[in-house]
Amino acid sequence: MATAVASQIQAVQLSNSPSSSGVTLTISGGTGSTNSSNLVNNALNRRTTSTTSTTSSTATSFRFQPTPSAVQLQQMDVMMMGDGPGRRLRKNVANVRRHVDYVATVLNHAEQPDELYQNTALPARCTPETPVDCILTKFVRAAMNKVKCPVYSLCWTPEGKRLITGASTGEFTLWNGTAFNFETILQAHDSAIRAMTWSHNEQWLVSADHEGFIKYWQPNMNNVHMYQAHKDEPVRGLSFAPTDVKLASASDDGTVRIWDFARCVEERAMRGHGSEVRCVAWHPSKGMIATGSRDSQQPVKLWDPRTGDCLTTLQDHKSSVMAVDWNRNGNWLLTAGRDHLVKLYDLRCMKEMYSYKGHKKEVTSISWHPVHEGLFVSGGGDGSIAYWLVENEKEVAFLEHAHDQAVWAMKFHPMGHIGH
Repeated sequence: MATAVASQIQAVQLSNSPSSSGVTLTISGGTGSTNSSNLVNNALNRRTTSTTSTTSSTATSFRFQPTPSAVQLQQMDVMMMGDGPGRRLRKNVANVRRHVDYVATVLNHAEQPDELYQNTALPARCTPETPVDCILTKFVRAAMNKVKCPVYSLCWTPEGKRLITGASTGEFTLWNGTAFNFETILQAHDSAIRAMTWSHNEQWLVSADHEGFIKYWQPNMNNVHMYQAHKDEPVRGLSFAPTDVKLASASDDGTVRIWDFARCVEERAMRGHGSEVRCVAWHPSKGMIATGSRDSQQPVKLWDPRTGDCLTTLQDHKSSVMAVDWNRNGNWLLTAGRDHLVKLYDLRCMKEMYSYKGHKKEVTSISWHPVHEGLFVSGGGDGSIAYWLVENEKEVAFLEHAHDQAVWAMKFHPMGHIGH
C-alpha cells in the first residue's frame, strides 16, 4: 500500500511540472484508498501553496534607476526643505545667488594699490615713516563764490565732511569735503571774518570779525552768542586753552585778551607789543601763549595767561610776524614773518633751531600736518605754497603759482590727505 501511495505522489509531482498543462489525479484501490486519498490531497495542497508563493515572489520585480547627478540631489534636498515634510520651496537652486568671501586674505591682497600709487590711494596714517608721501602737490579743485572776494580764514569741520570759509563779505560758505562743491552760504558777520577756530571738544566754533565782535556757533551753524571783544579794532587771531575754559583773542589794538568762554567775561588784557598783534596760539598742553606782532623790535612774545606777564621775547625776525603755530608735541613753535622766513623754536632750550628760506615775498600763513609731526606747509604773499620737513632747511616741494594773490589761511584735512 505504501508503494502505491508513493507512486501516486510521484505521479502528482510529475503532472505538476512546468511542462504539464494541468494536474490530473486518479485514485483507485482497496480499503486504504480513503487514507491514501487524504495523504495525496494534503501533499497536493502543500505543493500548490508552495508553488503559489513561489510564483508571487517570482512575479515581484525591481527597476534600478541610474545614480542622480549633483544638481538633482540639490533639487531633491530643496524639495524636502520647508516648514513640513514634502513642502516645496519656490526658489530654485539654480537661482540662488552665490556669495564670495570678500574679506578673504587673497582678495585683500589683490585690492591693495600698486606701490607707485600708494601715496595717493592710502591715507596719511598708513605711511607713518614716510612723510614725504603726504606732500600735496596735485591740484584737485578750485572753487569760488558768486561774488569774488578775499577769504581771510577757513577751517574743516572736526569730522572732515565740510570746509568752512570766512570771506571779507562776512559770509560763511560751506563746501563739501568729498566732491568739493558748494553746499550753502550763511551771513555770519556784518564785516569781514578775520579768524575762526574750533574748540578742542569739537562742540563750538568761534569766529571774529573786522569790527572786533566774537560769535559762538554750534556744529549745526546756530549762532548762540555774540559780544564785542575789541572795540572798533579787528580781531586777528583766536585760540582756545587746552581745557576749552578760556579763550584768547589778538587784535590790532595791540592787546591779547583772555576771556572766560562760558561767561564771556574778560579776565585780563596783556600789553607789551608796540604795534598790532597779528596772531595768537595757546600751547597745546601748558599755560603758555605765543603771539606775533607787527612790531619789528618785539616780533614774538611768550606769555603766562594766569598772570598776564611776558615770559620772554624772541627777536630773531627782522620784520613783523604774521603767523605762529605750536606743534602738537608741545616743544616746537613755528613763526612766519614778512622777512620771507619761517623759523622753528624749541621750547626746551628757548632758542631758534632752524630757519627756512624759500619764499620770495612775506610768509602769511603756516600749518602743521595733523598726522606727520615733522611736516608743515607755508603760504606766501605772492600766492606760493611750500612744503617743509623739520630737519631740512630747504623746501621739499614748492608751488610757485598756487594762488593768484596772498595765501591768508591754510588748513590740512583732519586725515591729512587734502590741504586748503
